[in-house]
Amino acid sequence: GISAQSPKGPRTVIVAEKSAFPKLAAIFAATPVSVWRDYLTVRYLHSFASYLPKTVDDANFAMYGQTIRGQKVQLDRQTRGIHLLDDQMGEALGKMYVAKYFPPEAKAKAKQLVENLLKAYEADIKTLAWMTPATREKALNKLHHYTLKIGYPDTWRDYSALTIVPGQILQDAKNATVFEWNRQVKRIDQPVDKAEWGMTPPTNNAYYNPTTNEICFPAGILQPPYFDAKADEAVNYGGIGATIGHEISHGFDDQGAKYDWDGTLRDWWTPQDKKNFEEKTNAVAAQYDQYEPLPGIHIKGKLTNGENIADIAGLVIAYKAYHIALGGKPAPVLNGYTGDQRFYIAYAQSWREIRSPGTTRAQLLSNPHSPAEYRVNGVVRNDNGWYAAFPSVKPGDKFYLPPDKRVPVW
Repeated sequence: GISAQSPKGPRTVIVAEKSAFPKLAAIFAATPVSVWRDYLTVRYLHSFASYLPKTVDDANFAMYGQTIRGQKVQLDRQTRGIHLLDDQMGEALGKMYVAKYFPPEAKAKAKQLVENLLKAYEADIKTLAWMTPATREKALNKLHHYTLKIGYPDTWRDYSALTIVPGQILQDAKNATVFEWNRQVKRIDQPVDKAEWGMTPPTNNAYYNPTTNEICFPAGILQPPYFDAKADEAVNYGGIGATIGHEISHGFDDQGAKYDWDGTLRDWWTPQDKKNFEEKTNAVAAQYDQYEPLPGIHIKGKLTNGENIADIAGLVIAYKAYHIALGGKPAPVLNGYTGDQRFYIAYAQSWREIRSPGTTRAQLLSNPHSPAEYRVNGVVRNDNGWYAAFPSVKPGDKFYLPPDKRVPVW
């Protein structure tokens, strides 16, 4: 039972979303045990649906894939198998993945790119008009203590205690769940392992963790079209560079301001800094409130504000880092495009996607990220560098924003 699997002994529990518990308690009190039993049975079946007979899997996809997310067809068997392996044994898969797709020279190139972005942020923080001197000093200290995790971890996870039997996928999935539970229980009351990764190496994503002041870029996102060690610098900085800049900026937004250089929960902004920052973020929120991706459904400026700010900051800083990489030398003109133009084109290309109206609708209602189209068009119109790169953009054009309406957070 649950009590047998739970860790023993008294301890302090951190409740991240305390507002949910009174409501959950009320639901518990008002709901018959038989209903809870049925609910938990359905949730259990949902969690293992991919490994159960096709009728169960199809019913699960019809509900969660088609109805909720608007997917037309189920992913193919091979792709789902890879996702399963990444979910349950991600570092074992990652070890094989990086051996084939992420050579040492790619890691070195990515590391240099990140370091140039940090240099660009340092230069920017030193000149930010809205940041007070006291806060600027703390911001620089925090930046200097960023932990970089690039490509893959230095030490691979040991899966020797996980039993896998070919031909018994359901049992294997259960074994993997128990293995991960036991691994997490062993971490309780132990020092935080800051070397541990929050994503697997094949993951096509990145993150900033304020509690450890670290930025992580797995090998999976350090691939074309975002990053190519042999590609033009403009393409790399416009692609993965903007993403890295986005993640770094989270350490200095209204949420990052709550965590010190070592991840301690400590507010290091002055009231004046908060006021200055809020004035800028409110202006960005008002911009995004005007966007209407679907008829009658607008982007929620407040909900998406943190990510929109990070998108703008990431692109602006990546542009400055690109010019650091050039070292004062002019970029070549390739295929008729200047280096700056290729930088912005690469940024736009990195967000290309095909998305169903149902998926877009679900995102607009609850996701803190704006739809991809607006992560490009809503961002570049706030960036003075974009107007300089494409001087043909003039007042009256669809994406033109007057200089006094642009929001230069960074």
